[in-house]
Amino acid sequence: MSVLGFICAVIVPSLAYMVPQRWGLVPLLIGATCVPRSQELELGTLHFGVVRLVVLAGLLRVIVKREHIVGSLHVLDRLMIVWGIWYVGSSVFHTDNSKLTRFGEIYTDLGIYFLARVFLRDHTDIVRLFKIVCWLMVPVALFMLEERMTGHNLFSTLFGESQGTEYRYGHYRAHGPFAIAITAGTVGAVCLPMALYFWHGERKVALAGLFGAGGIVYASGASGPVMTAISVLGALTLWKIRDRLRAIRWLVLFILIALDLVMNDPVYFLLGRIDITGGSTGYYRAALIQAAIQHFNEWWLIGTDYTKDWLLGGGVENPNHTDLTNHYIAMGVAGGLLLMLLFMGVLYSAFVLIGRVLKLDRVSGGGDPYLVWILGSILFGHAATFISVSYFDVANNCYLYLVLGTIGTVYAAALVEASLRLDNKQANLNPDPEVVTTD
Repeated sequence: MSVLGFICAVIVPSLAYMVPQRWGLVPLLIGATCVPRSQELELGTLHFGVVRLVVLAGLLRVIVKREHIVGSLHVLDRLMIVWGIWYVGSSVFHTDNSKLTRFGEIYTDLGIYFLARVFLRDHTDIVRLFKIVCWLMVPVALFMLEERMTGHNLFSTLFGESQGTEYRYGHYRAHGPFAIAITAGTVGAVCLPMALYFWHGERKVALAGLFGAGGIVYASGASGPVMTAISVLGALTLWKIRDRLRAIRWLVLFILIALDLVMNDPVYFLLGRIDITGGSTGYYRAALIQAAIQHFNEWWLIGTDYTKDWLLGGGVENPNHTDLTNHYIAMGVAGGLLLMLLFMGVLYSAFVLIGRVLKLDRVSGGGDPYLVWILGSILFGHAATFISVSYFDVANNCYLYLVLGTIGTVYAAALVEASLRLDNKQANLNPDPEVVTTD
């Protein structure tokens, strides 16, 4: 850890403990967006990055100050806990040294989720979170655009790192404070809807957010983030025809089945035809899906410790695995079909809760349904990206579990509000019997 990294590791978690509740997530965003994940405080076999330290400070704060989530535990909260337990528990069936690593990952991911459930209380808090993200993206984009043009990573210089910038097919692929260019661009892409939320109300915030998020996508120079951006923006455009969403889903399913019938290869090999920026490895991602299906018997029960024979493509961090560029498959490899289905269940449950909130808002005529749709668009971008990217960067995980926690809060708050409206309605229908009027 560099001197600047140590300063961040002291100041940022301290802020997480001290700031007012409405600003509680700001230190988390700073740690995930501006500090490289390589900046870790090592205590024996334990590694604490800035985000992990912020989570520790945040959880300590919640206990000491007796802060709590909005409403009570609901289905998404419970599924997150069950998924986390099996993610750690399934490590006992593996021979690699993953038990402590998995515990650290789940502690961080669930910590981010439940801190979002605690610190976000209502619509105002969520809008404030969107604004902070929009402004935070601007300096990151400026630094990454400079890196795209010169190949000089200012974040690496500031934090005393020697990691260079990848040069592929005639241009630099900037990664800024993130692990690699693809994970950097993915963060920018999933934040685009946050900026568009302010387009009709606060144009300056919207323009700042679009410049920041869009600049990060462009500077990354990778096809994956562009496809993520297309996914989130495509989901956002369905807002005007949201009442026909069921028909649209069936239409998409019909198209995919039809394509699978007429294509020589399975339909997922369409990934191999996508190359927006040049140098894309879409064919490898399609071949990985096919390899996972062919080797299903090796991983479906409890996962597997060896996938190197699936495809030619060595894992950077683990020589026993091929490059698992698919988050769903990575879940299956880690904990079998059950872990994969639990993770998919978390995503499905979040989408279901979004639909329920939209119905509640429609019935009551209150709430902010467009904000809820924005959250659904962001989550759809993550879900689509998982087909081609496995989230190993702390920044990607932070923005994923923040949006899941935000959805959990929106649903819990909607239930509380609906309960209050019902109580008020019953009070109006059943006035106090003690009050008697006489002529």
